[in-house]
Amino acid sequence: MDFYGWAQQWKAYVADRSSIGEFNYRQENQAGCNAEAELLLDGSPHRHFVNLTSNDYLGLTQHPLVMQAAKDGIDRYGTGAGSSPAIGGHYAYHREIEQGIARFFKREDAIVYSTGYSANSGTLQTVLKKEDLAILDMAVHASVYEGCQLTNVKTFPHNHMDALERVLRLSKDKYRTRMVVIDGVYSQDGDLAPVDRILELCRRFGAYLMVDDAHGTGVIGRTGRGVLELHDLFHEVDFITGTFSKTFAHIGGYVIARKEVVDYLKFQVRPHIFSATLSPAAACITKAIALVDEEPERIAKLWDNVDFFKSGLQQLGLDTGITQSAIVPVKIGDISINAKICGLLLQTGVYANQINYPAVAKKDARIRMSVTAAHTHEQLDRVLDAWEWVIKKTGLKYRANHDTETQA
Repeated sequence: MDFYGWAQQWKAYVADRSSIGEFNYRQENQAGCNAEAELLLDGSPHRHFVNLTSNDYLGLTQHPLVMQAAKDGIDRYGTGAGSSPAIGGHYAYHREIEQGIARFFKREDAIVYSTGYSANSGTLQTVLKKEDLAILDMAVHASVYEGCQLTNVKTFPHNHMDALERVLRLSKDKYRTRMVVIDGVYSQDGDLAPVDRILELCRRFGAYLMVDDAHGTGVIGRTGRGVLELHDLFHEVDFITGTFSKTFAHIGGYVIARKEVVDYLKFQVRPHIFSATLSPAAACITKAIALVDEEPERIAKLWDNVDFFKSGLQQLGLDTGITQSAIVPVKIGDISINAKICGLLLQTGVYANQINYPAVAKKDARIRMSVTAAHTHEQLDRVLDAWEWVIKKTGLKYRANHDTETQA
């Protein structure tokens, strides 16, 4: 079967799932990135939905100063960069973003990319070749896996330190370069990497460390500098990567490393040198970075919301797993029931993500919800009321040990 055949099979699958209300992806939001979404859904009594799909953790996409900075960038430079950074597309606002994100993480230099995905994939393709080895936590982002297609790969079970140590020990002196790659906060369970322990293992066995803290930046740590702030490891990690599309209210990615490494990447990473760079609207990123420090009450509000919401879900008997971040899953454990629940939530005016295989294991299906500083307790109460109705509607139950037991 060629790609036309695949497309026909996919079309039939979507039609089947849609006919029973279990295909809830790519909904068109007409209200922008905010605590409420405006969706036009056939047969729905609602138009406005509590939005739990956004990773705008501090609510900065709607901040007047961030929006004005984007407008100012367009007024000064126009709407596009017009070229790749190496041959005419590097502007003052790019330099300011690179300097701003490097300072944020207490480092000297950074490189920006058009997406966080290409920051990971392009950098890894550049620094790891056929003589090298990437050692990946099994739960890292898809962009990391893509970036390691040109090198050797070994994985270890998620956050399993004994397994990581075994891979490091057995691979020692067998490769030119070995790089351990982890997330700071993992995007599906919302749990944290034990970065201090992982770094100690890397140093003991002569490996390098890359940390993608896209979901931890602006959320974790006293000043929102992510998991590295918890252990003051800013200068110890070889590569810090992330995205501007979450806390920093725009789009794009970054890699932070030693200056000589950053200088090398600026002329070697193909997605950077052969792609047009961030548009002038990205000038808003510099202001968003500054606001994390200028308005610390946003982090406090975020955590007030997280604690309020997670506590409410747990009081309903729902399994929120091991999350330690603003990502709050409800573990369901059955793909079909998970999809049905997502549709039921939409019926109540709640917009959340159903996460199924292959994003997670089939037995680990869940509804994934992201809490932001922009949510109100009243909105989160509406979500809790919706879950209470879903439990009654489906007979959803949980064992005391948090293994999932469902009946519908």
